[in-house]
Amino acid sequence: MAEIVRMPKLSDTMKEGVVAEWHKKVGDSVESGELLAEIETDKATMEFESFQEGVLLHIGVEKGKTAPVDGILAILGEKGEDISKILEEEKSAVPKTEAPKEEAKSEPTPVAASSREKVVEAPKPVAQKSAPVSYPTASSSDNRVVASPLAKRLAEERNINLKLVRGTGEAGRIVKRDIDNFAGGVSFNGVESFRDEPVSQMRKVIAQRLGESKFTAPHFYLTVSIDMDNAIAARESINKQIAPEKISFNDLVVKACAEGLKEHPAVNSGWHGDFIRFNSHVHIGVAVAVPDGLLVPVIRFADGKSLTQIGAEVKDLAQKAKAKKLQPEDWAGNTFTISNLGMFGIDEFTAIINPPDACILAVGGIQQIPVVKNGQVVPGNVMKVTLSCDHRVVDGAVGSAFLNTVKNYLENPVLLLGKNSIYYIIK
Repeated sequence: MAEIVRMPKLSDTMKEGVVAEWHKKVGDSVESGELLAEIETDKATMEFESFQEGVLLHIGVEKGKTAPVDGILAILGEKGEDISKILEEEKSAVPKTEAPKEEAKSEPTPVAASSREKVVEAPKPVAQKSAPVSYPTASSSDNRVVASPLAKRLAEERNINLKLVRGTGEAGRIVKRDIDNFAGGVSFNGVESFRDEPVSQMRKVIAQRLGESKFTAPHFYLTVSIDMDNAIAARESINKQIAPEKISFNDLVVKACAEGLKEHPAVNSGWHGDFIRFNSHVHIGVAVAVPDGLLVPVIRFADGKSLTQIGAEVKDLAQKAKAKKLQPEDWAGNTFTISNLGMFGIDEFTAIINPPDACILAVGGIQQIPVVKNGQVVPGNVMKVTLSCDHRVVDGAVGSAFLNTVKNYLENPVLLLGKNSIYYIIK
């Protein structure tokens, strides 16, 4: 008997999914556990294995199209089986909603123009097709354009010259979305033009979650300047001992926050409506920029890990995030979040809290500026960090105490050595 295969819920925030690729076509046999399709969620592209078996009788979502969670993804059954009744029942089960009727609007009475005036209708903007313009593209050493196999195939089908396409993948690699969004270039002839781009699943969820956070949680912000001279020296010394793996300043920040959260559990908490959850464990989310938006993979039990362990884990998760290979367990369960834009040349900024966390730390770059030490103006290395706090959970004094603890750890990185030996931090 025919069975419906429904769009799975592959993450806690997923409301709809995009079929990135079908690995079967209508008429193919499908075994239980066999790869059926690739589903793009708001966070990753994941392989979907069939839990049923039979012949693929119907594909409910074409490649590149969207369907809500629990919508018909496909139908499996016996060869030649009639599925018209199933489709009709499914269609009738969807509640029909009528569009609200607009109230009749009275047209304004035109005002007669005087003999000296003319009523001129404003010109309507017209979308113009842009003239082709060459963009720099990712190329290999022999000047070949670097593009994914799928992008090359789509470009060939659509007669698109890949040399005119700007790649947004890793290292400028041309991927499917670049072909989909290619409009032939940009107009520089003084004519207004625009390009409408569908909102990706990831961007939809970012808009929803951060919008809810910003306009629901009462944010307030605390900023401190941190003397990074000792941290710079410590990092240089540690990296000499543990080559080829290196630690970054961000790894030092993660470790300092992990230790600070153990000392200030009120910051390691979250708002849950009718209760506040104070977490005993420390799971730190690290924001990673990807072409479609932002992902926050989680360093679990960060307070119990060495700097090199944190560094290796952050690098691995960042690579997975950019390749859209993160699994649900990689991004769930954060108790605190760090967003670092220092490597992008940003001096300081404020970040929106990543719910249900109570706080997020925004990290700016290290600036070489004059500072006063022992009554003398000398060159210094200063990094500004800003803590965004949910005032429903964390008050100013609590947030300030945590921030000063983090500052103390980064200005005295020897305190991060486990209070026993340097081996703890570099093991």
